[in-house]
Amino acid sequence: MPIAYSLSRTAKKTKMKKYTNTGSKDTRSGFGAGMTELGQKNENVVALCADLIGSLKFDDFKKNHPERFFQIGIAEANMIGIAAGLTIGGKIPFTGTFANFSTGRVYDQIRQSVAYSDKNVKICASHAGLTLGEDGATHQILEDIGLMKMLPGMTVINTCDYNQTKAATLALADHHGPAYLRFGRPVVANFTPADEPFVIGKAILLNEGTDVTIVATGHLVWEALIAAEALEAKGISAEVINIHTIKPLDEEAILKSLAKTKCVVTAEEHNILGGLGESISRVLALNTPAPQEFVAVNDSFGESGTPEQLMDKYKLNNQAIVEAVERVIKRK
Repeated sequence: MPIAYSLSRTAKKTKMKKYTNTGSKDTRSGFGAGMTELGQKNENVVALCADLIGSLKFDDFKKNHPERFFQIGIAEANMIGIAAGLTIGGKIPFTGTFANFSTGRVYDQIRQSVAYSDKNVKICASHAGLTLGEDGATHQILEDIGLMKMLPGMTVINTCDYNQTKAATLALADHHGPAYLRFGRPVVANFTPADEPFVIGKAILLNEGTDVTIVATGHLVWEALIAAEALEAKGISAEVINIHTIKPLDEEAILKSLAKTKCVVTAEEHNILGGLGESISRVLALNTPAPQEFVAVNDSFGESGTPEQLMDKYKLNNQAIVEAVERVIKRK
């Protein structure tokens, strides 16, 4: 289902200095494309699904490698346990279901059987955040990044578009250790180059600036780029950083930017508590205290509505980023 809020409307007429929308796609399809390629390249990769083959775009993998695909049914805790067991035989399991069921429903199994046991399981979660839309608060999850980043040894990745999600999926097969990959259902701008290397734990500088640092993740990265153009028209030079890996966090990139701009705005489709923003706050507190503003859901659950309505109501868009930048600059 396409997102009709400002991102997709503006994408058609906004020209970025470096990154342009090459055609809107859903990020979960990027995951599916990555799994299709991994199925051909790595015979140790196996896929497990909790009764959501189509939603997770597992169709091609299942068709081409039925002996390496396991339909577990609506039994997510069992899926995590089976995945952990498969690693003992040298397999690289990728589990797939909605983000709410990938984390909150099975947190004990992830903590005990995957993280504590340091198992090479890739927990892949679609339909994250508010943009799940009409399914409502019971299926949306805004706490998952916090839940997963607190687990020792857990890598946490939140991708921004189709190309980056595919690249991250491929990269995880070569990365040893527990990992959480978060992506979504809606169609969003596809703007990162298809051949851009995905380096886990390495931020990507999208736009150079001197007045403010905007650190964004997931769907808010494109919004941050649109905001940067609006700010430029106001005479404000914004540096935009894509944090696709929330843990381990690229602290060096953040501190290098803050040395220039002296203030930061963080933007994420997640609860203001426990997400990327708080990780950035910790970096600032330990190294270089500076004013920070947050664009995030303000400690509440979501609700039913279209992605456009929800992103506007909860102020997760380019206009909210512009307003946050104007506030934080006044605090310098």
